[in-house]
Amino acid sequence: MANRVVEKIKKGLRGELTIPGDKSVSHRSVMFSALGDTPVRITNFLPSADCLSTVGVMRSLGARVDIISPTELVVTGNGLHGLREPETVLDAGNSGTTLRLMMGMLAPQNFVSVFTGDSSLHKRPMGRVIKPLSLMGANIAGRAGNTKLPITVIPAAGRLQGITYEMPVASAQVKSAILLAGLFADGTTIVVEPYTSRNHTELMLEAFGVELGYKGTAISLQAPEKLIAPAEIIVPGDISSAAFWLVAASVIPDSELLLKNVGINPTRTGILDVLQAMGADISLLNKRCSGSEPVADILVRSARLHGTSFGADIMPRLVDEIPAITVAAMFAEGETVITGAGELRVKETDRIQAISDQFNKLCPCITATEDGLIIRGGSGHKWQQGTCFSYDDHRIAMTLAIAGMAGSGVEIEQPDCVAISYPDFYEEMMKLY
Repeated sequence: MANRVVEKIKKGLRGELTIPGDKSVSHRSVMFSALGDTPVRITNFLPSADCLSTVGVMRSLGARVDIISPTELVVTGNGLHGLREPETVLDAGNSGTTLRLMMGMLAPQNFVSVFTGDSSLHKRPMGRVIKPLSLMGANIAGRAGNTKLPITVIPAAGRLQGITYEMPVASAQVKSAILLAGLFADGTTIVVEPYTSRNHTELMLEAFGVELGYKGTAISLQAPEKLIAPAEIIVPGDISSAAFWLVAASVIPDSELLLKNVGINPTRTGILDVLQAMGADISLLNKRCSGSEPVADILVRSARLHGTSFGADIMPRLVDEIPAITVAAMFAEGETVITGAGELRVKETDRIQAISDQFNKLCPCITATEDGLIIRGGSGHKWQQGTCFSYDDHRIAMTLAIAGMAGSGVEIEQPDCVAISYPDFYEEMMKLY
């Protein structure tokens, strides 16, 4: 795999970009459609490696997935209780979303399923999903203290039981796994979060006819008789993919970009709040709904940014965007302090350490802390070219590319991992040079 050289851009970024489909919604649209019994047309699907891992898993479990085009699928399931035992090991690839949500869906089934994944996913602990599922009566076995791949889901002794689970850390994936298990459990399943995490699962459950209860940060459900599948799901553009262009256009002088069809679900827009707090020039245009998800076109112009501070309360709304925000902070005047981001240490790589080790090669202004970062940005720093390692982490690779465009250039080792979430990222980037 060849390294990727990204040169400093010598002009402002101008034009329009249509943001690819939201990865979180793409995953869930295939999973939920496979629990219905009528065809569901999914448009603007993200054909990334992660989402295609979910397609492969659902096919192995008996769902029919017809690929009409790379971004359009038709999924037909066999009903809420129609999943079948897979004939082979289920491969989640690099996708933590696939693995964690599918553990919740498969824990109540009456057949054995075994999960594997790539080398990165084998290193990621799954204990925080396994614990609540086990409290519901699930029987899940893994290696390394029962928390890592390969993981085997064994039929429970009886039906799962609904529980009230107070989550120690807000996590959409853990919440989703519990709610999916609750679709098959006796009694009421209640999840209580310390802060509200992204709610794509809740919105899609309601679109499939499931009645949810809300009280503060608690969500509850009871097992329905069936899911009533909608005829179509239109996936909004992914704000996590838009984040790279939001930052690039903010820090590269004389820039003006229009980002089309971006999901602006309030549980995902922490990136907008933070950038605007730093002084970014961002406007939401043409607000509308794409199915149950709010969307808009986002106009972003270059601006003089300043440092800011944020922590655990907003983290569930922007944890995936921390690498991109770091680049904004490197160009902003003053200090930016990020706390409450310990979850970054158990992503595809330890992103806190990766950011410190690699981005400091381009501009030495970052200090890693146990649960965050301190970035001392500003015009007084001298940017330099460097060769940086992506750790085969898609978000680190894309953020390094943005840093190189805005700074003095960068050579990225293991750049092709961007296919995990944004297959056309480099092609889109080259259109702007």
